[in-house]
Amino acid sequence: MAPTVKRRRIIVLVHESLIPPEDISKLSPAEIAPFQTEFDVREALRFLGHEVMMVGLGDELTPLRTAIEEFAPHVVFNLLEEFGGEAMFDTHVVGYLELQRTPYTGCNPRGLLLARDKALSKKVLAYHRIHVPRFKVFPRYRKISRPSRLEFPLIVKSLIEEGSYGIAQASVVYNDKALEERVAFIHDKIQTDAVVEQYIEGRELYAAVLGNHRLRVLPTWELFLDRVREDAPKIATRKVKWDLGYQEKYGVRIGRARKLPEEVERRIRPLARRICRRLGTDGYVRIDFRLSESGELYFLEANPNPDIAEGEEFASAAQAAGIDYPALLQKIVNLGIRRAEHG
Repeated sequence: MAPTVKRRRIIVLVHESLIPPEDISKLSPAEIAPFQTEFDVREALRFLGHEVMMVGLGDELTPLRTAIEEFAPHVVFNLLEEFGGEAMFDTHVVGYLELQRTPYTGCNPRGLLLARDKALSKKVLAYHRIHVPRFKVFPRYRKISRPSRLEFPLIVKSLIEEGSYGIAQASVVYNDKALEERVAFIHDKIQTDAVVEQYIEGRELYAAVLGNHRLRVLPTWELFLDRVREDAPKIATRKVKWDLGYQEKYGVRIGRARKLPEEVERRIRPLARRICRRLGTDGYVRIDFRLSESGELYFLEANPNPDIAEGEEFASAAQAAGIDYPALLQKIVNLGIRRAEHG
């Protein structure tokens, strides 16, 4: 039975290729996976009694403008992660919603901009004396030259892409030749600048943060790689995150962090709040940390508007805190409306 909430008109904003069909009963898990989040959000909002319109965007804002004019939504539930094939352009779509005075869920444009740039976010946080790995940006069309302060092993990532796009076991490099090859891969195949970071051996932890001004940090989650070979880097590659067969083969799972030292538990929540405030993120955010073998917490990246599918790390952390999936989405809706009303 759905909880009693005020009925709202809600646009669910997605990429045009990710509008889920009404009936998925005959589809396989692999066929459903690309739009699982979009489907889960739509169905949960309907369960709550809201009137939902799905709007898909590619490289044109007209469908969104038309929907706002004709549907007059109380709020836009923003699930867009790119626009026109550019990962950073979703920031501009959110800016457009602000110009339209249309409430929306998730992070504001400034927070998106600061958090999505993996180097810029680290520069801001390092200024505020928050531990980050040593790093360097390798722009496209420039010579690849490693400064001596960057000692191996290193990990090579896209500067701006999300969802571990471009990350594989080969992303962790141990010599200059492998470094040059992997940076060239990011430049040529992913077509973005590369960021090269000190590889921190240790545990990968996730802190889910919910709120605008009053920030609630949910229970700490952890990446487990139960059957990956002992000498392999324990990192969230593209396959770890999205390949169902790979996940099953290698025992990939994300769950409640096990046997965290009490001191780490005590530090991680205020640190996650501090990071969100320094980067200006709001709505719902996942902060990724690396816990080194010496017990030091390193900030890896902030993920505004992370995957909100039922059963994924954010929703699972909320469930562990006593917030079921429909209630979580309702809180996210309320946060978007409240920001528009009160700033």
